[in-house]
Amino acid sequence: MLGCKVFFSLILHLNIDKQRMKAAITTTAKYLPASILSNHDLELMLETNDEWIRARTGISERRILKDSDKATSYMCGEVAKQLLDKRGIDADEIDLIIIATMTPDMLFPSTACLVQSIIGAKNAWAFDLNAACSGFIFALNTASKFIECGTHKKIMVIGADKMSSIIDYTDRSTAILFGDGAGGIILEPAQEEGFGVLDACMYSDGTNGKNHLLMSAGGSLNPASHDTIDKRMHYIYQDGRQVFKSAVIAMAEVAAEIMSRNNLKSDDIDYLVPHQANQRIINATAERMGIDDTKVVSNVGRYGNTTAGTIPICLAELDEQQKLHPGTKLVLVSFGAGYTWGGIYMKWQ
Repeated sequence: MLGCKVFFSLILHLNIDKQRMKAAITTTAKYLPASILSNHDLELMLETNDEWIRARTGISERRILKDSDKATSYMCGEVAKQLLDKRGIDADEIDLIIIATMTPDMLFPSTACLVQSIIGAKNAWAFDLNAACSGFIFALNTASKFIECGTHKKIMVIGADKMSSIIDYTDRSTAILFGDGAGGIILEPAQEEGFGVLDACMYSDGTNGKNHLLMSAGGSLNPASHDTIDKRMHYIYQDGRQVFKSAVIAMAEVAAEIMSRNNLKSDDIDYLVPHQANQRIINATAERMGIDDTKVVSNVGRYGNTTAGTIPICLAELDEQQKLHPGTKLVLVSFGAGYTWGGIYMKWQ
């Protein structure tokens, strides 16, 4: 009987230890294509101008992956190779690869499997996650659970999109917004308690979101045909007014929820890292949180909206600028098609 009590006590102790094990980012990297599409370039393609675009979006330029033989997996591969090099590890040490993207190279195999092949991560299993602009934080939250339960030690999470492949450059409402890019991280067990991914709130609303931001063809409902091509159904469609209104409310509310759940005040936050959809949305979220502008990360002016790539690119730039130190408190928030949205609170290791 005593032996049973000792056994169950040990199991309980192990379970508690696993619950306390948090996931921490140990490495960051980004990839942006060299080709720049500026607002002045768009003036030659659309009935628009630089001042109009900047006033409504805050965007001056965006990057475009022009090579016809290169797709999302290429950008992810470049990020993955940097991550391995920076961390000083071999690819076979990676347990899992999650690629957050809405522009996979193809429907199958997954872009994650292509990346696994590119870097030779023979011991990793791999899958894609599609939550549009919220893809990276959904993937980061998912990956953190594998670390917390103790089954994985090194996970590669990359957010990337080649948005130029699904943009109609005759449609001013979308052509001005999006760019191509990728960013990623390696996630590992935190070395100390109280560090890493500490809390997350994730939401979806297909009822209100399904008709306002979508690409209507290319799946099983509307397979590619002459008709779908003629109707330009393979490009992204966005009801800008509805999406803007929903994004402002959702990102601000989830940021406020994260702060409330963790008893955080605006002074406690070192950086707000929001999805880079539109500078006005970023400003509205920061205002709701009461965060000073100096703490709000924004690169939308240089890169536009790279969807799943925005937040990891921001993290990589913060890291490159040596602004992330042990104890730095970050709130990540995003909103995307679906609708999907969420927030993550983390303390840098």
